[in-house]
Amino acid sequence: MQQIIVDISISPEEWIKLYQGVATDVRTSARDGRSVRFPARILSRFFLENGVHGCFRILFDEQGKFSSIERL
Repeated sequence: MQQIIVDISISPEEWIKLYQGVATDVRTSARDGRSVRFPARILSRFFLENGVHGCFRILFDEQGKFSSIERL
């Protein structure tokens, strides 16, 4: 298992674009400096009325396939 740690701040307006499919991926930088891109849908359970905000650990397998996500 591999992991990345990312800090996310998505406003409600940005989230609506993601939810509606206008954009499907979140692009950000991991804390270790790597550029990362992942499907926005993996953040859906963390959406609140003020958007999605916080620090998250994303786990993925050796082939780069998403495994799980957790808020830190």
